[in-house]
Amino acid sequence: MGEVDYEVEYNNRARVPENPHLMAGWARDAAAYREKHAPQPIRYGPAARHVIDFFRGQRQDNGKAPIVVFIHGGYWQALDGSAFSHLAGGLNAHDVSVAIPTYDLCPHVTVSEIIAQMRTAMRELARLGERLVVSGHSAGGHLAACLLATDWPGFDSALPFDLVTSAYAISGLFDLEPLVATSINKALGLDAAAARAASPLFWKPPGQGSLDAVVGELESTEYHRQSRTIVEKWGMAGLTTRFGTVPDANHFTAIAPLADPASLMTLRLKELAGR
Repeated sequence: MGEVDYEVEYNNRARVPENPHLMAGWARDAAAYREKHAPQPIRYGPAARHVIDFFRGQRQDNGKAPIVVFIHGGYWQALDGSAFSHLAGGLNAHDVSVAIPTYDLCPHVTVSEIIAQMRTAMRELARLGERLVVSGHSAGGHLAACLLATDWPGFDSALPFDLVTSAYAISGLFDLEPLVATSINKALGLDAAAARAASPLFWKPPGQGSLDAVVGELESTEYHRQSRTIVEKWGMAGLTTRFGTVPDANHFTAIAPLADPASLMTLRLKELAGR
């Protein structure tokens, strides 16, 4: 086999030329959903982007209810949570609350700082939910895995070790070293050491919970490898893991099932939330 061309493997916008049309559809559908289901804004920090859009489900029991978090992608350098509001629709239809955080972007911050911001956001959500199921797409899938593998009492002694009960990563990146030599890294500014330090694949595997890693059927070989590798490595360490594919989906359409109450993706997240 020849050497892997990481630029080709990871440049999703080049691989899917219709991506502007697909992302315009996200913005349109998200705006329409927000008009009918206005989110509750939750601040988790001082900056403009330190906000969580909280789409509340109707509580069917006493006390706190589970929350499913969705973290957006964009290679840690683009987009914000408001473009994905419609993805709360599938779970909201089952009365499950969904939280969609936004974070600062590279190059204004580092990937490690974004991880820290998402930890702070989860601490804020802990005030509202009895358990957090963290999902995410692309860079958001990376962040979901990072949050599952976080030592929560080490981050804040008031937090339980199982604050995040499971992660559901869609088209995630868990080993960032292949990105170092690509154009994607211009904004990230990673060297090999920083990339490895920010890669959950090389962290101590979580001691509890579960990881689902799914990838679009039509995505690159590297994206399939990334998800299979973390499922295998963390599974060998004793974590409950699953690998799956989204049929006929590319990198940009792999998240579409979240808007559908009847999709297997929505129903799996509902199950993980204990609903």
